[in-house]
Amino acid sequence: MERKRVGFLKFCLFAAIFTIVARLFYIQIIQHDFYVAKASDEHVHENVIEAVRGKIYAMDGNEIVPIVLNETVYTVIFDPMIVNEEKSKEIFEKYAKDNLVAEWDDVFADKNRRYYVVAKGVKYEDAKKIVDELIEENVVGITFDKKTKRVYPEGQMASGLLGFVNEDGDGQYGVEGSFDKELSGIDGSLKAVRDVNGVVLSIGDENIETPAVDGEDVVLTIDRNIQTKVEKILNDYIEKTPATNASAIVMDPRTGEVLAMANVPTYDPAKYSEVEDARLFKNYVVDEPYEAASVCKTFTFTTAIDLGVMNANTTYYNEGSMMVDGLTFQNAYQGLRGTITMQQAFDYSLNTGSATALKLISGGEFNEVGRARLYDHLIKFGLGQATNIELYEEPGFIPKPNEYDWTMNFTYANMTFGQGMNLTMVQIASAVSGIINNGEYYQPTILAGKMQNGKFIKNEREKNTKQIVSVSTSEQMREMLWGTRSSKRNNGVDKPGYFIGGKTGTGQVVQADGSYSEASGEGEMIGSYIGFGGRDGELPEYFIMTKLWGKGQYLGGGEANQAFDDISNYLIDYLKIRPKV
Repeated sequence: MERKRVGFLKFCLFAAIFTIVARLFYIQIIQHDFYVAKASDEHVHENVIEAVRGKIYAMDGNEIVPIVLNETVYTVIFDPMIVNEEKSKEIFEKYAKDNLVAEWDDVFADKNRRYYVVAKGVKYEDAKKIVDELIEENVVGITFDKKTKRVYPEGQMASGLLGFVNEDGDGQYGVEGSFDKELSGIDGSLKAVRDVNGVVLSIGDENIETPAVDGEDVVLTIDRNIQTKVEKILNDYIEKTPATNASAIVMDPRTGEVLAMANVPTYDPAKYSEVEDARLFKNYVVDEPYEAASVCKTFTFTTAIDLGVMNANTTYYNEGSMMVDGLTFQNAYQGLRGTITMQQAFDYSLNTGSATALKLISGGEFNEVGRARLYDHLIKFGLGQATNIELYEEPGFIPKPNEYDWTMNFTYANMTFGQGMNLTMVQIASAVSGIINNGEYYQPTILAGKMQNGKFIKNEREKNTKQIVSVSTSEQMREMLWGTRSSKRNNGVDKPGYFIGGKTGTGQVVQADGSYSEASGEGEMIGSYIGFGGRDGELPEYFIMTKLWGKGQYLGGGEANQAFDDISNYLIDYLKIRPKV
């Protein structure tokens, strides 16, 4: 009996040893990779190394200055299991009260939690004070995660152009959105073995660091002085006219470079979350197509001159109105009845004049041939399509010659004075800049280049130009635009020795039911002005387009014209353009 008992115990012992050995074999051999990976998960931690977002620069005359920077801030994380609740609350209420993103009761509600974000955007100087006091009070279990925050030292300047960076670090709207990939860079990572206290061990093959690639520093063609002045002028006109909004673009027609792109009212990009009206985020220069009214007569007259069917002295009989396809439109100005020149029609912005230009393009009567010719020129001018400027933009719309029914002649007659097609300001500015620049169109750009290691690297883009009209046509249109501006309505405004031309546009707004707003009372109106300037006898050195809109009283191109006057006179002085003696 005793022998059987001993034998049974031996069997049990060997069985236990066999089970242990088998288990060890299974763990160490069969599931080796599984447990190595599990151990690695416990001790190897991977932290993201944030790439530094690229800065944004602008021009200050011939100097390059930063207008968007980064500031080091900290996100604070608590380990509620070990943090001293009373002391930590006291310290953070003292130095970072405005940065708290959590309720204290929620932070310490569950003492088994090991991770809770308590504050964000804590500045370096405040973080240092907090750390010093935490050490003094022997408070542990608090981690400071280094971040960067976007800083806009110019405040609200160019906010509609620049956009902002949201809480997740993503660029939104404007330059921040369009250049987000270039500005963001590529985050790196640090994969390291840590001990039970989270301290990085210097040994171990698992320690791998992938450096972050910082974002690129972008230099804009915008001149901060011109931008600031244009915004101030537009704000002045919002204060003294019925306009509630205003936009403007200033370009160098010889290069396509945008010197200012302004929208007012503005907002502070650093406080984007406080903006209640999302329309403030829009850049109306590039992403708001509209019926630009009589400034579009410039394109109709240019087309007729370029096709050789008219010039400034061509005459027609003005009856004050015109019937097309059984439908009638009339001139806003009812004077100058009888035989007049196309220059006079342009000066007084007569709708019958631009419609007559279309008749001449058509061979004497409104027809499909004329519609096709006008359409082809509008497309050649880059209208109703993306300009490929380095910003998000809307293409707009131009109806094709046979897009609708029997009223197409009436539709195109209306298009000659800017109704029935939607264009953006940047399209109009680029097109007119090309027309007045000896017919040479430059693709608009806001990118001057990039900063690399403290040096400016100019953007060497291909010469993206095209000849949109002949040199002769360009010369004639410059003279017509000069003649319109030099009429008695603008005497004394422009400085002597300069060649300045321009054209107004007063437009009603298409309402929800398809009708146009009233031109007085509560009707919403849009006033536009296009114009150029430079030394007399030379090609224009700047182009300006202004747009003001609002409702409540009559608002037209006159106010936009006056805003142009102020900007033009400023540019002559700022750009140091010498007058012709």
